[in-house]
Amino acid sequence: MTAVTDPQAPYSLPQEFEDFRETIAKMVAERVAPRAQEIDETATYPRDIRELFASHDLMGLPFDAEHGGTGTGTLMLNIAVEEVAKACASSALILMIQELGTLPIKLFGSDELKERLLPRCASGEWSPAFALSEPEAGSDPGGMRTRALREGDEWVIDGTKNWITNLGVADFYICFAVTDPEAGHSAGISAFVVEADRPGFSVGKLEHKMGIRGSPTGQPIFDGCRVPAANLIGEVNAGFGVAMATLDRSRLGVAAQAVGIAQGATDYAAAYARERRQFGKPIAAFQGIQFKLADMESRTAAARELLYRACSKVDSGDADMGKHSAMAKLIASDTAMWVTTEAVQVLGGYGYVNEYPVERMMRDAKITQIYEGTNEIQRLVIARTLG
Repeated sequence: MTAVTDPQAPYSLPQEFEDFRETIAKMVAERVAPRAQEIDETATYPRDIRELFASHDLMGLPFDAEHGGTGTGTLMLNIAVEEVAKACASSALILMIQELGTLPIKLFGSDELKERLLPRCASGEWSPAFALSEPEAGSDPGGMRTRALREGDEWVIDGTKNWITNLGVADFYICFAVTDPEAGHSAGISAFVVEADRPGFSVGKLEHKMGIRGSPTGQPIFDGCRVPAANLIGEVNAGFGVAMATLDRSRLGVAAQAVGIAQGATDYAAAYARERRQFGKPIAAFQGIQFKLADMESRTAAARELLYRACSKVDSGDADMGKHSAMAKLIASDTAMWVTTEAVQVLGGYGYVNEYPVERMMRDAKITQIYEGTNEIQRLVIARTLG
């Protein structure tokens, strides 16, 4: 029998990807990891880390070369997210939002929008935000109340968003608003670029969060905010499709973040178990701990394989990319939550105090099951592909 090989099988990475991964891992160990606890404790946005990423071309990972990016695709971007998240999930979100907030422009924006905004994001000068969710419209974007009314050559936007990453940091917001209230559920939504210095835009309440505390999250407010017609992304009333096509790709960043958190927790727990002694020997010598660590490593490796396969499908434009990105996000985030809980258990009482990083990793892991589509929504996405 002749073995059939899949040319897209992601079991070996290009050497340039491996080399870049090593560079990122070294930078993270030297510059990001020592800052992670402080970032979490002070709940401050790490601008120094963003500048560090820009200087090492990480901010250019989501972008094609024609717009000043690296042109290396989805897989390399998410390898980078994974490496950063091993040490600091808040810092990994800097890269994730750089993709999430620009994908609508990359996929549907006019040439003018692409040329005006993408190079400044690729250089790290600018950072975006993705404003879809609202206080009364989370998993159901069709229930949004933000409105946009056409007046001459401008659109006037009124409404409040919620749970928006990069609030107060972003230079522009991708704002989704209802432009045809009579169109029916999800059908009359459009997407707009709203620069942060537009009159009528303001920063509302910032949330106090369980985890990912180094990334500001909250309510952007649009109060008679006027934007030119040229800031429309794609077609009028086609914004729901813009949002879904974006999330089909961007939720892989959440999966990568989750894999990184899980691997970071596994590595730390294993190192701790080799050093911590009870009953005259390292606790790593006890089968109960060995089996925990073996399961943690194995589940994380399985999640990584699914993540990399899903990334390869996005990079090759496969029709089933949405199903695979949903599966990767579901499995990776559930894995991160389980692994970090086990890591806390391995450390025992030390795992429960903030002197050690696994309690932060556990808090950070929880949001990966919620944002960019809760895992319940991911199960719906997957189930619908099965007929």
